[in-house]
Amino acid sequence: MDLRAYGEITSVVVARGGEIVCEEYREGDAGTLRNTRSCTKTVAGMLLGIAIERGLVSGVETPLADLLGEPAPPVTLRDLLTMSSCLACDDWDDDSPGNEERMYPQEDWLAFALGLPLREERTFSYCTAGVVALGIGLERAVGEPLPAFARRELFEPLGIDRAEWQQTPLGQTSTAGGLLLTSRALLSLGELYLDGGRGLVPRAWVEESLRPHARIDREIEYGYLWWLRTYVGEPGFFMTGMGGNRVHVFPDRELVAVITTTNFGRRDAHDLSDRLVVEQILAPTP
Repeated sequence: MDLRAYGEITSVVVARGGEIVCEEYREGDAGTLRNTRSCTKTVAGMLLGIAIERGLVSGVETPLADLLGEPAPPVTLRDLLTMSSCLACDDWDDDSPGNEERMYPQEDWLAFALGLPLREERTFSYCTAGVVALGIGLERAVGEPLPAFARRELFEPLGIDRAEWQQTPLGQTSTAGGLLLTSRALLSLGELYLDGGRGLVPRAWVEESLRPHARIDREIEYGYLWWLRTYVGEPGFFMTGMGGNRVHVFPDRELVAVITTTNFGRRDAHDLSDRLVVEQILAPTP
């Protein structure tokens, strides 16, 4: 696979029917931990589904205040999962009060999220601060550090033995982004959802997570922290992070593809990953 036209691609791993058919590393190797950026948010959604199944969280209509055990804006977990809350928070708008770049210099990220102004509409707006609040609430609900819960309930059963989570300045687990996993670990997470959760994540949660709950634009819809899009006639879903880091799943082809990059700061980073998917991963075999 010729990756030179797609910027700083660091790895591509593709599996069909559970068998790896392509594995290329331009930086590091199979053991290298990759910064998943906002793919972390999707992993947080997996953990929430498990926590609901375990009875640790009552469901997606749970108010954020109940999850946190403290006063919070009138937001439910469903609102945060679908990026459709009443919080004035839009990472794609530099002038938004809740833009993530305003949060990072703060010491208390949760207080930042809970103190945001409210808006009347509940339409899609990409809000990292909301997922930070969701993650902190989830950590409180499971009664242990979120990395320990993730390791026992999700990673170890999948054979993932290395994962490094980022923390907020106050030492809370950050579900904003930055979870470090290998490319093969990311592949395992994609295959897990391709296979309906395999009993680790409840099948009903997987199905609801991959159902459209919000529309982003003409081509892309949003589930529970999953992106839904059809490429060249192939319906699929994916997790994504800054720089065009991706885990794509195309159920009709039984195909999972991992793309890791360091295309950070490039305006065309996501376009480059989209092109790679179309031109290399989904392209007909000669």
